[in-house]
Amino acid sequence: MTTRRFDRITVDPAQLGGKPCIRGLRISVGMIVEMFAAGKSTEVILDEYPYLEGEDIRQALAYSAALAENEYHLDLRPTA
Repeated sequence: MTTRRFDRITVDPAQLGGKPCIRGLRISVGMIVEMFAAGKSTEVILDEYPYLEGEDIRQALAYSAALAENEYHLDLRPTA
């Protein structure tokens, strides 16, 4: 797997509590991932947020995946 550069993900402590956002907009990576989890397609998200671009969504998903692969501190229920 190659290292990916997230040039569309920004973090500003004065914006949305320092959550990772898309290009300084008030749209967090988490918001995009939640929309996908709720079943919205890229096309629907882009229609609802016309200032977003397809690459914004791809990077938000890739950033979230990278965090999931590298973080182990979540309090998850153990498997049976």
